[in-house]
Amino acid sequence: MFYASRVSRSLKFCSCQTDTTLVMNNSMATSNQVVVDGVAATDHEILTVMDVAQFLRVPKSTVYKLARLGELPASKIGKHWRFLRRDLNVWMHSRSSQA
Repeated sequence: MFYASRVSRSLKFCSCQTDTTLVMNNSMATSNQVVVDGVAATDHEILTVMDVAQFLRVPKSTVYKLARLGELPASKIGKHWRFLRRDLNVWMHSRSSQA
């Protein structure tokens, strides 16, 4: 009985949550990038609002606002916004060259 309560107490403090799939996918995506005819395979990747917010390091509300105003290259499918990574890269490079 003493042992069981002690184990549950120690497990309570070991409940840190780490999204290992996100970490693994990011490292794999950067190290295994395939280039065909000068275009990276990830360039055609379709991103969600959450993906774009993480990519640009801005809140989701900013992504929605920029997409709705037409400032961010996006397509609306039903009620969902979708983005191409290639278009976002071009958009970012064009904004950095204007500054």
